[in-house]
Amino acid sequence: MLKSKKNMLTISFILIFIVFTLIGCARPTVPAANNLRAERPTLVLADAGWDSIQFHNAVVQYILENGFGYKTEVISGSTAITFAGLVRGDIDIYTEIWTTNLGDMYTNALKNKEIFELGINFDDNAQGLYVPTFIIKGDPARGINPSAPTLRSIKDLPRYWELFRDPENPSKGRIYGSIPGWESDAILVEKFKNYGLDRYFTYFNPGSDTALAASLVRAYESGEPWVGYYWEPTWVMGKKDMTLLADEPFSYELWNDGFRCEFPPVPVTIAVHRGMMEKAPEVVEFLKNYRTSSALINMALAYMRENEATAADTAKWFLKEHLDLWTAWVPSDAADKVKTSLNL
Repeated sequence: MLKSKKNMLTISFILIFIVFTLIGCARPTVPAANNLRAERPTLVLADAGWDSIQFHNAVVQYILENGFGYKTEVISGSTAITFAGLVRGDIDIYTEIWTTNLGDMYTNALKNKEIFELGINFDDNAQGLYVPTFIIKGDPARGINPSAPTLRSIKDLPRYWELFRDPENPSKGRIYGSIPGWESDAILVEKFKNYGLDRYFTYFNPGSDTALAASLVRAYESGEPWVGYYWEPTWVMGKKDMTLLADEPFSYELWNDGFRCEFPPVPVTIAVHRGMMEKAPEVVEFLKNYRTSSALINMALAYMRENEATAADTAKWFLKEHLDLWTAWVPSDAADKVKTSLNL
């Protein structure tokens, strides 16, 4: 009986030795491609609430998900809140930063290397006083003759004040101003007085960007005169033929003397949290190449509006329409994957 137990123990030790030997000799397994993809971090983008940043986010997300295999998420909030999230690292990518709106917050974050600016998304944006182009050139297709053929600049407006007569104060014309609380509103109020426009026009506050857009579109579609503040890129500028009235060329001297010149273009940048440099270096390289223009964004936002499309649907349309543009942003293998996902 004792001998039998000893034999059993001996056999057990031999079996255990064989098992551990086989385990030790086994080759390490190579993770499957799907496991590698699953291990990629989820990248978080900032949504500050306006349509153009939502469009850019959708384009970037589609390329990241289908070209590079990343999962993405979006955190929404005000400009200040989302930018603070970028600095902390709660947000990885900010596709559309209007740098002048952030001022020292932005420059200090760059200086402290809390974030990295990868490049300029677009810098051909504009803002100022616009009129429908048909006022100057007419619109034969709609039977509209030019009503202000020599209107070229803001300084020409006093000659045409009657064309823009204010229904609430018929002794003056009406200029639609910017949105209360926006920096551009304070600038325009001062410019309005310094240019002497207050002698000929009332400065009308529309109350919101929605109300401002509605007034412009209503006048445009009715073939009526309209003059007021607007900016681009926006869906309105993508759908309607508007003319920006000329102003004195920008100079710091004139700007600091009562804003007596045109608005300077704002560099709209792409920035990432500092952790992205190690977290997703190939994404950093992609975003360094990402560049658009106000004209492209105007068209995309107009498409979104006209077709009641989501930002995601608009991104797909944009990628199909502008192959030569975005394929230069990414490596060829990533471009091929995106094209395959788009059935191209």
